[in-house]
Amino acid sequence: METTSPTILKKRQSLIGVVVSDKMDKTRVVLVTRYVQHPKYKKYIKYHKRFKVHDAKNEFRLGDRVRIEGCAPLSRHKQWIAVEKLGVQDVEHYVKARTKEV
Repeated sequence: METTSPTILKKRQSLIGVVVSDKMDKTRVVLVTRYVQHPKYKKYIKYHKRFKVHDAKNEFRLGDRVRIEGCAPLSRHKQWIAVEKLGVQDVEHYVKARTKEV
């Protein structure tokens, strides 16, 4: 009788966002936007969050729309890896607004 333990694959958390900074080596900053409906008023509210993402090959550029997946912590701020490029999006207005704040 042969006993084989089945390999259990965990489904990783996946998000879609836009690269808003590619100045660091092997790290990208991805802006994820999501809409949440208010429970009482039923209005949709836009939420933004920026994630530092590991990009081992430095292949994703500013404005690329990417899919990211959660992983074990790679550093203090990086717990996500960039998986694939989904397209290109204009982020010029976002970058201009960020540079004015500094």
